[in-house]
Parts: sequence; C-alpha cells; structure tokens
Amino acid sequence: MNQARCRAIIPRLIVAGISSGVGKTLVATAIMYYFKRKGFEVQPFKVGPDFIDPSYHSVVCERQSYNLDMWMMGTNGVIDKFNRASSQADVAVIEGVMGLFDGVSGKFDFGSTAHAAKILNAPIILVIDAGKSGGSIAALVYGFLNFDKKLKIAGIVLNNVASVKHLDIIKEAMEGRINVPIVGVIGRNNDLVLKERHLGLVPVPETRRLENKILLTSQLIAKNISFNDLKDPIMKNFIMNKKIAAVQLPQAKCSVPAVRIAIAKDESFNFYYADNIESLEINNAEIVYFSPVNDKKLPEGISGIILGGGFPEILADKLEKNHEIKRSILRAAEQGMPIYAECGGLMYLTKTITISHKGKKNKRKMIGLLDAETSMSHKLTLNYTEADNGGIFFRQISKIRGHEFHYSQIYNIDKDCKFAYRLLRGNGIVNNKDGFVVYNCLASYMHLHFGGDHRLAKRIVENCIE
Repeated sequence: MNQARCRAIIPRLIVAGISSGVGKTLVATAIMYYFKRKGFEVQPFKVGPDFIDPSYHSVVCERQSYNLDMWMMGTNGVIDKFNRASSQADVAVIEGVMGLFDGVSGKFDFGSTAHAAKILNAPIILVIDAGKSGGSIAALVYGFLNFDKKLKIAGIVLNNVASVKHLDIIKEAMEGRINVPIVGVIGRNNDLVLKERHLGLVPVPETRRLENKILLTSQLIAKNISFNDLKDPIMKNFIMNKKIAAVQLPQAKCSVPAVRIAIAKDESFNFYYADNIESLEINNAEIVYFSPVNDKKLPEGISGIILGGGFPEILADKLEKNHEIKRSILRAAEQGMPIYAECGGLMYLTKTITISHKGKKNKRKMIGLLDAETSMSHKLTLNYTEADNGGIFFRQISKIRGHEFHYSQIYNIDKDCKFAYRLLRGNGIVNNKDGFVVYNCLASYMHLHFGGDHRLAKRIVENCIE
C-alpha cells in the first residue's frame, strides 16, 4: 500500500497551542480519553523532541506514544512512523510542540506543529489560554486562521475561562468574524493544572499517583468537549461512528537476539524515545532494564549499557549512596564494555553533581568515569544539534542530528579529555564539542532519535557484539 493511500484512511487530529504553557497536554489527553470512551483504539503522537508528554499519552491510550520530529527523522521518517504506528488504530491524536508556528527558525515553519499538520494532512484543534483576555481572543484567532491558509484549523478549545460572562464576551467578539467553532471550554480550576518542573511536566515514572491525576483530569475535561460542529468532514464522519477500518501494514520482524543490552530506567533515568528501544530490538538486541537508584548490580550476561536522560539531580543523594551499582558500571567501562550515555547519563558518569538550594550548594559523588564535574544551572540550553561525524559509536555516519535540553553545565574538564563530536549546530559540552570518549564509552548532551537513521541503533548493537 502506498503512503498516500494509508495517510488518507486513518482519521487524525493535531492539538496545537498559540504558545507553550496553554494546556496542550491537558487537552490532548482529554481528546484521547474522549475517543477511548467511545470505544476507539487511539494512537497518540507528539510533535518534536519530548520525552515526558508521550508518557502522559500512553497512560490514557494504553498504547505507546511516538515522536514525530522533522529535524531528526526527516519528512519520510515522520510519515513512515505515523503510518506504521497508526495502522492498527482507529484514530490518531497528535500533540503539537510549543506554539503552532514555532519551528527551527522564524523564516520557515520547518519542524513546527504547522509543518507536521501539512505533512500529515491533519486538521488542527487550536488551544488558547483565555485567562487574561476577552474580546481580544477573536483578533488572536483571526491572526492564526489567516497567517497560513493552507492549514485546516477545525476547532478551538478555550482554557482557563473564568465565568459564563467571560465566555459570552469571547463568543460575542468572535461572532461574524470567526467561522471556526469552539469545541471545548475548560473553566478556571487549579486542580486541573498538571505539575511542571524546569524541563516541563513531571515524568510519569517518578510517581504512580500521577497516573491517577492524568486519568481524572482527562475524564473531567473530556466532558466539556464536543465535536458535533467540528469543521472537518472526515473527522465528523468518523466521530458519528461511521468507523473507517484500520489498515494493517507489515511489521518489521527480528531474529533471535544476538546481544544483551542493559538500559537504566527508573525514577531518575527515563528519557528514552520508543523508536530507539524498538530499533535496538529490530537489530537483534535483547533489552533488559536496571535501576541505578535501587539495584545493587548490573543484569547478568550483558554486553552493553545505555544511560539515558532524566533528572539525576532530583535523587542525587540516593544515586550517591548506591556505591555498588556505581562500582559495577565503572568496572564494566574499564573492562571495555560499550556504554552510551545522554544528558542525565552524562551527568551521572561525571565525578560529582552540585545542586544549589536556598543559597546552599550540595555536592553529590557520582560514578567518576569522566574527568569532569556537573553543576545545576538556572540557564536553559535548548537547541537542535548537528554533528559533522559520528564518533566512536557511529563511525561512517557523516552527519548526526539530535537535540539538547538541560539546565546543567559540565566544568573542571580535564584538558586531555577527548570528544566524539564537533557540532555544526548546538552548544555541546564545551566550545561546540560534545561526546566525551573514555574507553569504549560515549557520553554526550546530545539526545539522538534512531528513527531518522537506522544505522544508529545498528552501530550500537555492533559495538556491543564486538
């Protein structure tokens, strides 16, 4: 089946915001719940680089949520992932990134939610925080409708509405000017607010209580959503239970695992793209998980270790006290076992992590494989990244694309430290260099998405086999 045919069959919606922080995740999970309540299989997606929001989607949909990132995956990679992941679902709900038109640059919409909407031919639900505006919202909506007329904005959700009077003012201003319906109204309610931290929402793996909060808020908000007037005939037809059959695409098959790779996954380390894990498995790796917080030793029979991103600074005291697992990882590295680490994993491999709280600095000892130290910062580093070579793990790959997103910095770096990457875009660890290389270990700030280049996972598995 060709791509165009498959894309035409699966109904889909994109939930976009006028900016970050307007409640996209709140609305997206509510819409997912809305369809689940009707008995549909819902496939969730997230536009852009994000580890946390997809975990919220999966709680509601009971399906793995996947990222769609044009920078790291390319247009064909995004379309292929959308087709395959949604082929066995009834409907796809895609949460956007930042504001609708926020992309890699201001000149083009590349990488934005608008770009994804065009690629996937998807109607848009626009989420607006109405908390500090009234009639001006009509002008705001008018601007979004006319900024790019190739987009199909099919409905509006108003969040943080103070009262019936407040809603009436907004409707009066829109009457005769805006021909897109209001399909949802969320009243002002602090109990519905999802807790955030310095890198966004709190990850689901940190506390199981969060799952109940996600389901409760999704259920409450779904009651305030109605797509009867939605300005998209395909979705309206679908919602009226004229169900369109899902299409089965052939799934990739893997042979007997050739190697065992241990992945750190717990309250501190949980930033992993689903595509990365699946790509490793497709390349004949058996994945086993362990906890640097709770486990005393590494899993048996492994030939490689992956330390993903997360929040090692939050549980730095517990990580510091687990001397057994730290020694096990250090010993494995010294014996030549391949270790691939990103961001939080990079921080964990340095000598110390320093956290400042109420003017007091607390320094916690980490593994010490890398001759450098980590300090938490108030400065956000947020970029798409591009390296001109693949380093020790990804040799023969001339261009590596990823992203960086952190509030930490690496300092006291030994002058003899070696780096895998020279960044053409992004900051890296220091002076546009990224990826510490020690023994057979690669530790970088750059997060990679293996969906954009199948060779990335293949090279990790080959390293572990070797």
